[in-house]
Amino acid sequence: MSLILSRLSRLGLLKPRLVVRRSSLLLLPSNDFSSNSLKQNQTPPCYIYGAVSCGFNLGTLAICSATDRWMASDIDKRAPMYLVYNFLSKRNVVTIGASHGWVATLNADEEGILCLQDDLNPAASDIDPKRISLPPLVTLPHCQTNVITNVSLSSSSPEDQDCVVAVKFLGPQLSFCRPAQSKPEWTNIRIENPCFFSSPVMFSKKDETFRIPGCGGHLIGSWDPRKPSDKPKLQMLRFENFPPELRTKTDIRERLDPCSKSEHLVESRTTGETFLVKWYKKTTEVKDGVTHMKTEYVMVFKIDEQGNAVYTQDVGDLVILLSKSEPFCVPAASFPGLLPNHVYTLDFDEVGFVDLGSMLIDTFGGTNRAPFYIPPQNKQEMESRGC
Repeated sequence: MSLILSRLSRLGLLKPRLVVRRSSLLLLPSNDFSSNSLKQNQTPPCYIYGAVSCGFNLGTLAICSATDRWMASDIDKRAPMYLVYNFLSKRNVVTIGASHGWVATLNADEEGILCLQDDLNPAASDIDPKRISLPPLVTLPHCQTNVITNVSLSSSSPEDQDCVVAVKFLGPQLSFCRPAQSKPEWTNIRIENPCFFSSPVMFSKKDETFRIPGCGGHLIGSWDPRKPSDKPKLQMLRFENFPPELRTKTDIRERLDPCSKSEHLVESRTTGETFLVKWYKKTTEVKDGVTHMKTEYVMVFKIDEQGNAVYTQDVGDLVILLSKSEPFCVPAASFPGLLPNHVYTLDFDEVGFVDLGSMLIDTFGGTNRAPFYIPPQNKQEMESRGC
């Protein structure tokens, strides 16, 4: 693996990212992912930060475990290079999101075929990778299906008979599909309220519905995939408390107005809690026409059944992981090395750690071609599926 890291560095595919401000976050190579974590029932949260070509358009993956934040794995895991570096693909195939460790790709050359792949899942087999092609996308009138906001799976595998895949497009369209059906087809929903047009979709295991936070976070829409309807169930949120340093309009204007904001719903399956996370990013530089951003602020609100959204700086032992994948949270105690009461952020040009208690934000830059946090995987379950 040291050879892989060296080659990644020489190729410019791995950027120096040891720029942190606290000794507690010193990032050092480790083999914990392979020697300890993989001996447990679940793999730790992780992401792919590079790959080295090994021929036949395949690459050996460099895997970063969230438990160490800088980890050289000994796993000899291979995957198609275009899944990590879209620009290396000669086909018009782009990676557009991930959920439960399944990466979604869109092939524009094949009538907009969306495919789910487990190639980037460290616990999945690279000898017999799973590739599940969904039916050609159907575009509703006055909608588009070329730009996808994100994808969400209702269970850990699209091979499950009851699994529903939700695809949120930029604009009014939301589409559902059951891949395991003998003849899967799309159910398309047209969303009327424009506050949902650019927001991501997530699956609530507690409610068995797909949910979308409206822009600004004051409204949540819920769609039951068993009874799809253009009329979602709506929940208005009442915000209580705000960060003490943002109590005045002047504070908010000076700190947050220059930022871009995104809202993310995250559900803890261990505690049953639901959180709304507001992620603020600020432009730091524009280089060669490319905008580079970093996390400026994060707000976490705990949502109850009555629609009260209470600002909190204490989520207990939980760790919330935000990326271009469907967000999720895990208990830190289950994965030694994770920092409790933290939000971990991952984007194309940044990896960050937000201590909610002190609101200290540590970020380090680089180029992350596949910024998808992969949630813990149950190894026994995957082995039973032949993964």
